[in-house]
Amino acid sequence: MNFDIAFERLIGHEGGYVNHPEDPGGETNWGVTLRTAREAGYTGSMRDLTRDQAKEIYRTAYWGRAKAEQYDGAIAFQVFDAAVNHGIGQAIRFLQRAVGVADDGAVGPVTLAAVRAMSVTDVLARFNAERLDFYTKLSTWPTFGKGWARRVVGNLKYAAEDA
Repeated sequence: MNFDIAFERLIGHEGGYVNHPEDPGGETNWGVTLRTAREAGYTGSMRDLTRDQAKEIYRTAYWGRAKAEQYDGAIAFQVFDAAVNHGIGQAIRFLQRAVGVADDGAVGPVTLAAVRAMSVTDVLARFNAERLDFYTKLSTWPTFGKGWARRVVGNLKYAAEDA
């Protein structure tokens, strides 16, 4: 799995411009929040953020920071998608809990060794279980839960294809 394929999959979950009053992420375009865009150096209106600009933000702010290239491609996509949706630290904590190591939100040799010691299918199943469990505990589950569940269903289908 390379970044370009992962991005194409991810963007299928993310829409265009949104500013839902109940979304704690606030104003977004292509799934990129205003805060993330500003941190990446984008200074324009969120409505004007292009798909290509969003792709470059995803490459550096999520794919690179989540160290996705260090995992099997199937796992890389899942971690990348979760990093976009939940933040880097939370995505890494899902992965760490899935492989049974301390969930400190930082990828290091212990996490990488644990990931490599398990089968890809086990990591993917446990990772998505962690993710669904997290979603159901959020106060915004009644508003956004159906869409989040659909996202994980789509990702489980990718997991089955990739593993």
